[in-house]
Amino acid sequence: MTKRASVAAILLVSAVAAACSASAQEPKQLPPANVHAAGLSGFGGMEGLVAAARKEGALTVIGLPHTWVNYGHIIERFSEEYGIKVTELRPDANSQQQVAAAATKTPPDVFDLNLDVAVANAEKFAPYKVAGWQDIPDDLKEGGGLWYAAYGGYMSIGYDPRKMAAPASYAALNKQGVTVALPGDPLRTASAFSGVMATSLRKGKTNPARGVDFFAGIKKSGALAAPDQATAVVDWDYLNLARSAATTQNGKPTWLVTIPHDAVLASYYVQAINKKAPHPAAARLWQEFLLSDDGQNLYLRGYARPVRMEAMEMRKTLDRDAAGKLPKAVGTPVILTIPEQDAAKTYLQKHWARQIGS
Repeated sequence: MTKRASVAAILLVSAVAAACSASAQEPKQLPPANVHAAGLSGFGGMEGLVAAARKEGALTVIGLPHTWVNYGHIIERFSEEYGIKVTELRPDANSQQQVAAAATKTPPDVFDLNLDVAVANAEKFAPYKVAGWQDIPDDLKEGGGLWYAAYGGYMSIGYDPRKMAAPASYAALNKQGVTVALPGDPLRTASAFSGVMATSLRKGKTNPARGVDFFAGIKKSGALAAPDQATAVVDWDYLNLARSAATTQNGKPTWLVTIPHDAVLASYYVQAINKKAPHPAAARLWQEFLLSDDGQNLYLRGYARPVRMEAMEMRKTLDRDAAGKLPKAVGTPVILTIPEQDAAKTYLQKHWARQIGS
């Protein structure tokens, strides 16, 4: 090595050492964070949001059962990833109860809601557009960022393959030897209401009268049963799939799931931030996590359909193994508008008990 090369090497090592020393002594200064920002730019980017959320150190959620669309693992992963303690209020709270909890002494930071409840209470939410905002379909988000879908599912038929062949349609359930169930009272349970509406689909249009008549016929034949006693259950695919995964005999599933062709009823749960969230930065970080590729794939592993699924598939960031476990859906998914939901609920209030009973 020449003298010049030796000197150059010494200078290079000295410069690197000085840089490392300066880096260790002077941590990167992040811009001041606006914890009520409507987007990442208000925090100076993701790094700033993470720093602000970690400073708060806590997040309060509500209405998130651990067995529902993989929320147990989602909460655990979020807490481990960011070092934030997650307090879970009332896992069994429905959408309306979640919103009502905002007025209590221990309000939640975030909500996981039915679309109709979110629309009706939008003034109680803080606007925030996640980084993946453009991947969310326009009809599944409020334009200003007050609420937006994170996951959803398609109405399906779960059935016992030991007792019946795969039903090609909802009409195939109305046959001798098949008992049918809804996952609750359609006047009180959102999934049961959607089950009635799914059976009413014809050429992309629902008609609540058709749905009530369908179950009236099932009841008249003596085939309407409780879910744990039925041959088939009309419910969301992620719930039927969770049941399928939990029930096997001799290594084979005793519960299979199918979606009738050209009768695809879809519904999504939307996320929102409490306008008076005690931990506003952590609330926004939670939303970023849920809508990130990681969070969306965690939903998928809980058999739910991520709202960003199409975009992730195009970018090859989707968990293809988990996606392959979902039942195939043929036809354009139908999502009921708020007016359609309201009209259908009014019809069921008038006719369900009269034709089917309580």
